[in-house]
Amino acid sequence: MFAAALGLEAIVVGLALLVLPKFTEAPSGAGIAIIGALAVAMLVAAGLQRRPWGLAVALLLQAAVIVAGFVLVPALGVMGVVFAGVWAFLLWVRHDVARRQAAGELPAQQVREQ
Repeated sequence: MFAAALGLEAIVVGLALLVLPKFTEAPSGAGIAIIGALAVAMLVAAGLQRRPWGLAVALLLQAAVIVAGFVLVPALGVMGVVFAGVWAFLLWVRHDVARRQAAGELPAQQVREQ
């Protein structure tokens, strides 16, 4: 789930490069580099989600998108906030599944009587 969310967010961040000229007269090289680096970092982080620290990297990138978005392109900042909501939901689902698994309440953990 986390890798898919990062992949989708990388696409959205990459598409911000297309709207950057509409918000500024001449897009700065630094702005283009920051947005491009965030998109690439998200794709790399999507591949690192199996690592124990992969989720922390993803959440740090999420915070970086929000900050960079409001500094460079306000629309990207708004999308960062929207994706923060998606991340909050994903973390809640992860917590709920872990709680159910510990309690033995998942459907796969139920014994069928024959």
